[in-house]
Amino acid sequence: MHMTRIDWILLPILVAVLAGAVLAAYLVAGFLGLGVLGLVIGVMAQRIELEKDGATSNVMTTSLYAEQIKAQETMSRAERAERREEARVLLKVLSIAKIVSAGFVILGFGLFFLFQLG
Repeated sequence: MHMTRIDWILLPILVAVLAGAVLAAYLVAGFLGLGVLGLVIGVMAQRIELEKDGATSNVMTTSLYAEQIKAQETMSRAERAERREEARVLLKVLSIAKIVSAGFVILGFGLFFLFQLG
């Protein structure tokens, strides 16, 4: 995954927003807040990964899912290749989000229990 110029420009903003969220979670709920923030990020990343191919989770979306499958079947070879590439890039980004999530969960809950038992 190559970072474009706009990615490099937006990266410090993303890091600053994430640092602000971490600081806010810590100030509001301490290390437990970091653990919960990690869980929220992880659940969001997992949900996005599950729905990368289309809607999946509601009775109301069954017809939508069928329409998405029909649309995918009528795609040209180039469109399918483009869709696969977009999914591949999305999975790389989501794996980074999952790693960050795991770090927050381990750090937050680990330090919470360490200081509660110590």
